[in-house]
Parts: sequence; C-alpha cells; structure tokens
Amino acid sequence: MESVELRVEELAAAAGVRVDTVRYYQAKGLLPPPRRAGRVALYDERHLERLRRVKALQAKGLSLAVIQRVLEGGLDPADEALLGAVSDRGAPDEELMDLEDLARRTGIPEALLQAVVAEGLLVPVRRAGQSGYTEQDASAARAGLTLLSFGLPLSELLGLAGRHHEHVVEICERAVALFDEHVRTPLRADPSLSPEEQASRLVAAFEALLPAVTTLVAHHFARVLLDRATRHLEAVGSAPERAAAGRVRP
Repeated sequence: MESVELRVEELAAAAGVRVDTVRYYQAKGLLPPPRRAGRVALYDERHLERLRRVKALQAKGLSLAVIQRVLEGGLDPADEALLGAVSDRGAPDEELMDLEDLARRTGIPEALLQAVVAEGLLVPVRRAGQSGYTEQDASAARAGLTLLSFGLPLSELLGLAGRHHEHVVEICERAVALFDEHVRTPLRADPSLSPEEQASRLVAAFEALLPAVTTLVAHHFARVLLDRATRHLEAVGSAPERAAAGRVRP
C-alpha cells in the first residue's frame, strides 16, 4: 500500500495543531524533517503519529525538553509513566490562571503575588505544555491574606515563609531520594516485571505515598504549632500572675 503524503497544512489539520506548531516542533527536533518535492514539504503517517505522541505527552504535563528525551529513548516506559503521574496533578479540564487572573480572583495585588512567587512560596503547575495557577492556589493565597488581615507584618511573614520553604525543599529532596532508592530503583531492576508492570506499580506507589506524606506533614505541623502556642501562652501568662500575687498582702 502506497504511503499517504500530506502537505504541512493537511498534517496540522489531521493532528489538530497549528501549522506554526508543526514548524516549531520540527525546529526543536521533535519532528523529523519532511520529504522535499521541489519547494513543497511532504509529510507521512510517521509525522502524524509523532505529532499525536507529542500532544499526548504534553497532556500529561511534560515539558518539550522532557518529551524530547522520551522520544529519543532517554526515559523508559516506567519513568515516563511516573513522570506523567508526578506532572499531571488535578483535573485535566481545571482552569489554569496566570498571575493577573489570580490577582483578580483573590483580590490580592499582582505585585504582592509576584513577590510571593519570587520567594518560591507559590509554585505553578504544568499541564499540557502550559503553566499556571489553580483554584487551590487561590485558596492558599486567600489564606495568606487572612494572616495579613489580623495585623501580621508582611515582611515578617515573607521571611518566615522563606525559611520554611528552604527547609521544605531540603526535606522534599531527601524524600525524593528515598523514594528513588527504595521504591523506584528496585522496581525497575526487578526482572520478573514487564515494563508495563513496572510502570503500573511505580504510579500506584506514588499515588499512595503522596497523600500519606501530605497527611503526615500537615498533621505534624499542626500539632507542633498548637504545642508551641500552648507553651508560649503558659509562659507569658504566668509572669503577670506571679507579679500580681507578689503585690497582694495578707
């Protein structure tokens, strides 16, 4: 059967992308060069399948740089599936907002949100080749606004949040290393598992561990915060009481 050849406009229409997207992918090395018939570029089924593959990987939240590694064989199926699970958080149709939209949604000045992002305290999600903020980020931003509404100084809050962020990054990097050492590496090295089984088990492990770790961290933080608050109130409350008792004469 003779191979069907497509002009760039026909290829773009069949793949559901724009013509300039086809050319951009080609320039990035994500798409093989077409066959040339004079000045006309002709594409075939391989190009169409490659475009559909890129779109599917983008829908998982993978960046073009990572997609190129996948296409070149730099990531095996197990790691590809795990990376997709890590990247694709939230509903696929969930609205992604830029900072301007987030500021409008929350009533927080965009300049303040930019400062929070610069401190690493507001991290965008990546989905289908785009990055942005979700309603969860809006809720977190409103929570920060609540702290300010009670008179807590912005500079002090940003400083405290920055210190917290530094420790969280360090702990998260260690947690990722533990997952890699004790979960990912043994699964990928298990000769009894097919690549599909490795991918399935890796994703299942991640999906189970993420909420477990999140629950543990949130629980511990809340308990420690309440414990410190209780100790502080007991300490500051006892001094005036002792002073008042010292002034009372029998």
